[in-house]
Formats: sequence, C-alpha cells, structure tokens
Amino acid sequence: MLKFTRYLGVLVLIVSIGGIWFPKLGYFLLFVFASLMIISPFRGRWFCGNLCPRGSFNDFILSKLSFKKKIPDFFRSLWLRIPVLVLLMGFMIFRVIQTQGMIDKIGMVFVTMCIVTTAAAILFGIFINPRTWCVFCPMGTVQRFFGGNKYQIVVDKKKCIDCGICKKVCPMQLEVNEILNKPDCIKCGRCIEACPKDALGFG
Repeated sequence: MLKFTRYLGVLVLIVSIGGIWFPKLGYFLLFVFASLMIISPFRGRWFCGNLCPRGSFNDFILSKLSFKKKIPDFFRSLWLRIPVLVLLMGFMIFRVIQTQGMIDKIGMVFVTMCIVTTAAAILFGIFINPRTWCVFCPMGTVQRFFGGNKYQIVVDKKKCIDCGICKKVCPMQLEVNEILNKPDCIKCGRCIEACPKDALGFG
C-alpha cells in the first residue's frame, strides 16, 4: 500500500457530492478507468489496493462503522459479478448515448454512477464488511480478467507457521497463505507487512 492511499477516499466524496453542482467532476471516473486498464495487465488488481478512491474510503472511513462479518461466497461468484458488470456498464453507455454529447450531461452520468455504486458500497460495507462491494465491483472484475494471474502473492512454506495473521489482515478475506491462484488479491501488501516470519512476498 502506498503512503498516500489512505487519503484517496476523500475523492469519492468530492465526486459524489460536488458532482451534483459541478458535473464535470464526473470525468474523474474516466481517469480511474484508464489507469486501472493500463495497470491491470501487468499487476492485476493492484489499483484496487493502492489507488482506488473507493477502496481507500472503504478501508479507512467505512471500516469504522462496519459490522465486519464474513463476506458471503456468492458475492465472489462470476454468476453475480458478470451480470453486475454488464448491467452497470450497459446502463452507463445507454445514458451517455441519451446525452447527445452534451459535456455536463455526460459528466452527470458519471457522477450518478459514482453515487449509486458508493451507496451500494456503504450499505454492504456497514452491514457486512468494508470491502464487500470490492469482491463484485465491475472494475475489479475487469481487472481480474485482464491480469488476475499477474503479480501473485508467493508463500515460502519453509518459513510459514500457519499463524493465520495474514488472513486476519487481508481486507478481501482471502486464504493468503494457501498456495493457490488469487486473482482477486488487491496487492495492498498488508499480509506481507504483518507476517512475523517474512514468509510472504510478491512474485
């Protein structure tokens, strides 16, 4: 995790609230889309754990209100994630087409998407876990497809003592120390920092 990651959450509030009066703020989402698309083929979901404003909001603001329950396995299923991706992207494209190219109206479409998805993230984040939205976030799903096998967590089983600390600190509730492919690892590095035996690293 980068040093400034914890401060990025304020951008969600700026776009969601400020965008109501200044629709052009919605174009910030295009910068987010472009950034994650450039990064994901090389580092998978690294953007989610280091540069995502909503991820930061969930981790460092929403977590203070969360019940912090186990995220239901169904939320990780592609049977849910793909329809959510198609539905939200389809709705956004449909609404953009309706704007007839008017700059502020297009910006408001992006602002509306930010408000709707932030509301969902807050709802799931409070009643389940801060990163619940992230397990089926459309942009997370796209990054999984483009680079889910890249920059994986590597476990040194000779050093690992199965203490479970890595699992406890993982915001995505992954089985960190099991030698498995983890396409939804967000590369935040918290497990690496918490490991008492230096048994984890990125490969």
